[in-house]
Amino acid sequence: MRIIEEAEVRRLLTPERCIAAMRACLIDLEEGRCAMPQRLICTMPNTALLGFMPAYVGDYYGAKVIAAYAPNAGTQYPSHIGYVMLFESEHSTVAALVEAGSITEIRTGCISAVATDLLARRDAHALALIGAGAQARSHLAAIRLVRHIDRVTVFDIRPEAARRFAQEASERYGMSVEIAANAAEAVKDADIVCTLTPAKTPYLTREMVRPGTHINAVGTFTPTTREVASDLVAAARLYADHIQACRAESGEYLIPLKEKLINENHILGSLGQLLTGKAAGRASDDEITLFDALGLAVEDIASAKAVLVSKMN
Repeated sequence: MRIIEEAEVRRLLTPERCIAAMRACLIDLEEGRCAMPQRLICTMPNTALLGFMPAYVGDYYGAKVIAAYAPNAGTQYPSHIGYVMLFESEHSTVAALVEAGSITEIRTGCISAVATDLLARRDAHALALIGAGAQARSHLAAIRLVRHIDRVTVFDIRPEAARRFAQEASERYGMSVEIAANAAEAVKDADIVCTLTPAKTPYLTREMVRPGTHINAVGTFTPTTREVASDLVAAARLYADHIQACRAESGEYLIPLKEKLINENHILGSLGQLLTGKAAGRASDDEITLFDALGLAVEDIASAKAVLVSKMN
């Protein structure tokens, strides 16, 4: 068994490699070559969310066990802590234990990049990030590979986090990053918006977003939390990473459904359906498209597999 820690994950799981792995696993999931039992998420007495997320991707299977602890945001400790345990399928021996925080960070940005490539306008170039933490870094790294991004705006309720992100992005990519005073200012001229926060109430409303915008709603993953308000969800073409999971767990979908602003058919398809041509994507440059990301176990197992295969080669 190999133990692969964060630094090696970051070296081996490049955004380019991860985007390719995410496309492949979403197609395999849609076409029935993967298995993904329902994940279990428990709230611990300290408010941490402890998740057990199993999946089978063919030659490997396993589970991510991870704690998501929001109070760590802005401290020296990461908000997501855990490991992916990877088994090989032939004899069911443990093949690897892979650090999960870096897996989660990298694959989440890459899934949003796949969604952006499928749904954003081809000429989209202005990116707005709501939240300036680890996911802001992974989203910028991945999305710039699928669109020519020449303008980045960031907002975070912690101004020091926004300043730190802007400086890091400038040094790494040679681009200036504008720091916005609020979410409305951040998204007003954006073509692509990524919401990357553990919000309890929504940041984005319909009036804040201009026609033709693509939104990746990433930060929340429970039925009672959301980053996008009901009126904006109702006005957008809505897509999911997995339709059944969205219907069971997504506050972005369940809250406006309860309010009767949308119906059960408002989810137009999954990324796997878009990739296989089973669902239609953007139909015009004026439409607002919304990808609601919950995060899937197959994404974690496929990412861990990519890390292990790269290490063995």
